[in-house]
Amino acid sequence: MRRAGAFAAAAAALIAGALPALADPSEKLEPCLACHGASGQSELDAVPSLGAQPAPYSLIQLVLFREKIRIVEPMNEFAKELTDDELRSMSDALAALPPPKPPVDPGDPARLERARTLTEVNHCNVCHRPDFSGRENVPRLADQREDYLLKALRDYKSGARHGYDATMAEALQPVDDAQLAEFAYYLAHLR
Repeated sequence: MRRAGAFAAAAAALIAGALPALADPSEKLEPCLACHGASGQSELDAVPSLGAQPAPYSLIQLVLFREKIRIVEPMNEFAKELTDDELRSMSDALAALPPPKPPVDPGDPARLERARTLTEVNHCNVCHRPDFSGRENVPRLADQREDYLLKALRDYKSGARHGYDATMAEALQPVDDAQLAEFAYYLAHLR
């Protein structure tokens, strides 16, 4: 727990840093966009879309990968040698990419309405914003890949995914697996 607190303080300092951004982060982003989508929208199973993610959120995730606090081997390997300036510049570039688009299928209206109600009852729309566009260190969820969302939600609930605080694990404890599936469906189909 102390490590997470120390990390949170270091991440806040990094986000607030006044160091100059890299002139052109595109070279460093090439490996990211190969998996996460050149336009910011992933086409690979269980790989999140990164377009329009708030820069502070992306920066924290990259630091978590670099420091091996969040373990996803390809990401840990990629981030291990990146400097704070490179991470900051990459996060800014990802935030500038267009947001992912919802699937062509508009979804089942009744199911979407039930899930929308669940997000309100569980206050998901408070931290992630009513349109689920995210802000600061809270991720954009709108139109994210449904398979990725469901995996992430399950991992937060089980404790398999460690964040920089316990908010998601606590928020998801009263939510059952069927409701997690509804959340993922709803968020992936936002219009």
